[in-house]
Amino acid sequence: MKGFSLQTFIIALLLPFVAGGIGSYFTTPALNVWYMELAKPPFNPPNIVFGPVWTILYLLQGIAFYTVLRSKAKAADKNYASVLFVIQLVLNTLWSIAFFGYRNPELGVGVIIMLLVFILLTKRAFDKISKNAGYLFIPYIAWVSFATVLNIAIAVLN
Repeated sequence: MKGFSLQTFIIALLLPFVAGGIGSYFTTPALNVWYMELAKPPFNPPNIVFGPVWTILYLLQGIAFYTVLRSKAKAADKNYASVLFVIQLVLNTLWSIAFFGYRNPELGVGVIIMLLVFILLTKRAFDKISKNAGYLFIPYIAWVSFATVLNIAIAVLN
């Protein structure tokens, strides 16, 4: 890996948190009204769990992305991985808009399935560059897999 770059580190960390912040803008207004009234499966976690989990996942994504950006891998591989990373961030944000902003669990299912596919593609591209960067995506894959099941259950129940 190349030497440390504070500027690259800050940008790599900020990107996931900006996506999360945009998603939160659409999520927060719906939480205490619409979402609270939805029928949810028994495995639905309490709302207090989501903030800390997403904070950790965004931090891990940022570190993984920084690792990829600062690697000595071919520029083409880093560019491809970066494009996939940005696409999955956009889909992450779009899920919040679909599910909470539009208050549409069915639309959320479609978006979260695409999100999961792009997370897996991003992990594979990151693995090619840095196994450690790929490993940092495992908790994200686990959480979004769980969220996919939860989203499907909410769509079915409502």
